Amino acid sequence: MEKKKIETIVIILILIIQTIIFAYVGANKEYIHMDEAYSLGLASYDKVEIQNNEDFYNTWHNGEYYEDYLCVNDDEAGEYTQVYENQKNDVHPPLYYLLLRIAMGFHKNSYSQWPGIIINIIIYIFVTIFMYLIIQKILKGKPKYKEKSAILAFLSSIILSSITNVIYIRMYALSTLNIVITTYLHMLLLEKDKTDYKLLFFIGLVALAGSLTHYYYLFFLAMMFIMFTIKYIKEKRYKELTAYIITMCIAGVLSLIIFPYSIKHMFFGYRGQGAISNLTNIGQFLTNISLYINKINRHAFNGLLFIILIAILGIVIWKKAKKQKIKFEKNIYIKYIAIPTAFYSIIVAIASPWIELRYIMPVCGLIFVLIIYLLYTMISNTMVEEKNLNKIMIVICVIILITPILFKMEPEEQFLDKKEIVEKLQNKLNVPTIYMFNSSQNRFLDDILLFSVLDESYIAKDIECTDENIQNILKGKDLSNGLVVFINGGQENDQIMEKIKNATGLSKWEWIKGLNACNVYYVN
Repeated sequence: MEKKKIETIVIILILIIQTIIFAYVGANKEYIHMDEAYSLGLASYDKVEIQNNEDFYNTWHNGEYYEDYLCVNDDEAGEYTQVYENQKNDVHPPLYYLLLRIAMGFHKNSYSQWPGIIINIIIYIFVTIFMYLIIQKILKGKPKYKEKSAILAFLSSIILSSITNVIYIRMYALSTLNIVITTYLHMLLLEKDKTDYKLLFFIGLVALAGSLTHYYYLFFLAMMFIMFTIKYIKEKRYKELTAYIITMCIAGVLSLIIFPYSIKHMFFGYRGQGAISNLTNIGQFLTNISLYINKINRHAFNGLLFIILIAILGIVIWKKAKKQKIKFEKNIYIKYIAIPTAFYSIIVAIASPWIELRYIMPVCGLIFVLIIYLLYTMISNTMVEEKNLNKIMIVICVIILITPILFKMEPEEQFLDKKEIVEKLQNKLNVPTIYMFNSSQNRFLDDILLFSVLDESYIAKDIECTDENIQNILKGKDLSNGLVVFINGGQENDQIMEKIKNATGLSKWEWIKGLNACNVYYVN
């Protein structure tokens, strides 16, 4: 069989295996983060937040009322304008939401995590292919470099950060794809000794898509642009420089024509203002960097980053002790991957509103490949034979692969700890439910999935917990099987629960579970 056919078969097998893994983890996703609820609502609802409905607060609703925010109904099948309008009024560009809206149209009238997850599974097929192409260029010339590239591309796609990226119903998987394609196309551009207009067209097209997916992508693109501009100026290749700059300018202008609200979001919106403020807060810099390194350690290296770095340091010390020089083969590609990746990571660490894995996920695969490549290079510097070098790297890869299984490390956003509360409220405790809601801490969308499975619920906005108010809310309700109460932050929970118990004439209350934004109680 021809080598090319074998290579294709191997890549197809890898893509099938990773898809099975993604589908298995996706099937076990038990809950959604509020930002995932936003994704579904912004793609399908007629306003940014369901809380903006006039009848949302202080009225009894069934589960379908809340589920309507999370799905496309039959009468909405041909509507897409809300995608653009919602993003105009929110903080992100619209491309991902358009794709999600299309996917949601295949599963109408009820909530499902699958449209979002399937989009990301498809996206990650292309992420893995482009990671394979990137790694091939890095390793080209090494023995069996294609096989090594396939293994490393596969590993980069099933580390915890990648699995999280797939099951998290947000735009970060698409942003990851934009970044890896941008990286690969610029690697091709490095090899050109004259202007390649076809290649520049695709670079501009991906830059356009990236800017319409997530604004943080522009950090990566900006550094890549600076590096190529400097390269062309140093080499006095002014024709190529002009064509490259024009390409990026056209992409930028088209992006603003399609979505001019980007300017407002980036420079005048609350997220943009917050990012700019964070960038000037030098005191927070080191703290944020260290916290993100811990995120990268756990999710990009399955907890083994520091062990790998210690191994690299050990080799350096050993070489110094032996008075041997560490030789690095010249690789024209590495700095064009490493510098934009580092720049993106540092700026995101400073600018992001919270220390969250999601913001760094788009470059976790590249960070993983760079560190493993460094380890591979350092081990090869120890005069280890190629055969033994391969065995060492295989052992390292296997350890990285099985560590999450051995230590039961879950991807973020799988929410296995929420399975019991969802099942309990949907079945055993599907009784009248009231949410004593403090509107100054509005994170209702963190809990919307639970309310979508309840038959009747009431969001009591900023209501004083008195006998009269509680009795008015529950008037005519059957409390023979008890009452469920949600209470969010900034309130005296025990006092509220005592008052509700007394007002209803029920005998006792118990704490059921603490969620991200609230606590859940059962009164009977």
